[in-house]
Order: sequence, then structure tokens, then C-alpha cells
Amino acid sequence: MTADSRKTARLAALFLLGWVLFNYPMLSLFSLNRLVFGIPPLYLYIFSVWVFMILAVALITRIKDNTPDDRR
Repeated sequence: MTADSRKTARLAALFLLGWVLFNYPMLSLFSLNRLVFGIPPLYLYIFSVWVFMILAVALITRIKDNTPDDRR
């Protein structure tokens, strides 16, 4: 498996995780009439997951693979 195919697989898995985290059942868990640090839990959840997804994409795209490359 080449580095590009591993990176593609990781990004696809991250996409699926994001799809699950931003879908209805998960969002309904945080739809409460309370405040956490003065912020509604739904907004806090959405922006926290959003930041996590951005950082995960940045980490995945910057990872250098130490396995030997077959293209040389």
C-alpha cells in the first residue's frame, strides 16, 4: 500500500466519521435548553467537532510516511 493510498483511506475514514458526527442522532443529543460556559451545547458541539475535523485533516495531509517508496 503506497503512502498516497493510505492517506486517501484515512481521509475517507475521516469523512465518514464527520458524516456520522454531524448527522441527526448525534446532533439531537446536544439539543438542550441549557448553557455550558454561556454557550448552547449544540453550538459548542458543532464548533468543537468542526475544529477537530480541520486539525485531523491537517495532521493526515502533513504526515510523512517512513516506508520505502516503490516509485524510485
